[in-house]
Amino acid sequence: MLKGEIITVGTEILMGQITNTNAAYISNELLKLGVGVYYHSVVGDNHKRLMEVLSCSLDRADIIVLTGGLGPTGDDITRETVAELLQLPLQKDQDWESRLEKFFSQRNRPMVESNRKQALVPRGGKLLPNEKGTAPGVYLEYKNNTVVLLPGPPEEMKHVFKKQVCPLLKDKLEFAGEKGVLLSRSLRIVGLGESAIEDKLQPWLNNQDNPTIAPLAKRAEVHLRITARSKTKDEAIKLIDDKEKEISGALGDYIYGRDEEELEHVVARLLWEKEKTLAVGESCSGGLLCHRLTNVPGSSGFLLAGMVTYSNEAKMNLLEVKKDTLLDKGAVSEAVALQMAQGSRRRTGADIGISITGIAGPSGGTPDKPVGLTYLALDTQGFSFCRKYQMWGEREDIKIRVSQVALNLLRLHLLGLIEQC
Repeated sequence: MLKGEIITVGTEILMGQITNTNAAYISNELLKLGVGVYYHSVVGDNHKRLMEVLSCSLDRADIIVLTGGLGPTGDDITRETVAELLQLPLQKDQDWESRLEKFFSQRNRPMVESNRKQALVPRGGKLLPNEKGTAPGVYLEYKNNTVVLLPGPPEEMKHVFKKQVCPLLKDKLEFAGEKGVLLSRSLRIVGLGESAIEDKLQPWLNNQDNPTIAPLAKRAEVHLRITARSKTKDEAIKLIDDKEKEISGALGDYIYGRDEEELEHVVARLLWEKEKTLAVGESCSGGLLCHRLTNVPGSSGFLLAGMVTYSNEAKMNLLEVKKDTLLDKGAVSEAVALQMAQGSRRRTGADIGISITGIAGPSGGTPDKPVGLTYLALDTQGFSFCRKYQMWGEREDIKIRVSQVALNLLRLHLLGLIEQC
């Protein structure tokens, strides 16, 4: 398998001013082509350091993709640095220069001299037209390496890569006999931590073959990546399917979805399928649970109402929580959580009421009720359930985690598995 490396050029990335989403996108696209990405590098707008990074890449990677530094300003140095290191003189692409002149003329803007350098291409390179901007890409075969230059703005980069680079790399791989594919699928897991998952999957983790598996901890869930290598896409999918069946036997209903399928979409689908309506009463989560549910198109078909009741008065007036319960047990308690869930269902006529009450911090905790203490309750006709949780992290972490637990509570209830949440 050919080895790939991605070099992202831009001091603003090193300074943390923008996130390097380009490298993630290119890695994923190369993976689909069957190119294994072995290295990511980020280098500032510095000629010497870019020379050092690129020189190292030429020794260890077959396909090198550089993104950024193709603009018209003085700190856009990628094109010139590549040409110097490879000892390939820059040559003007007359067609692109004419296109640049037309671009500026149509907008009644002067074309400054520095823009003309965007029509320069290292000798032997192929200019890759950029229909979304003025900086074209470059595709270059040099000795044993393929070097690709892409513009930095994400939309321009994606456009040039998809339309120009992918076909060229496909042809290259087929010509070289590299017709295999590298395919991945992510299983989304909720309710188990990374260490617990590793413990359950020790037989597979200790004896990696094809496909390989690797857990990745997220803020409120864990993703398990299954990666297969094969000659064809269908064979790779079959390998992944078989491995997923094995893993599902060990993890069961802790797996809630695949790839980009988020928990709120799974819950929404179950509510639609079972023709159930929902009402939500929230306190410490500040409406985040409703926010996530209403991100699902068509959520008005199951979500009747959501009430953020931060004060005791709101809990009493909107959710029919009893004053005596608040005084005796406190707002963060099992009794109040149950009454919030029951009240949200009664006030709206929903099939299911769910509630969240807790202490998100950073202040407000006591020895008996520390920051992160949360109660979640669920109420339906003839059934009520409440569970206590101790969340951790900063205020936003707690809100996200408690909304995740609430969605999982709904999922398991709709699946008839409430005892596992």
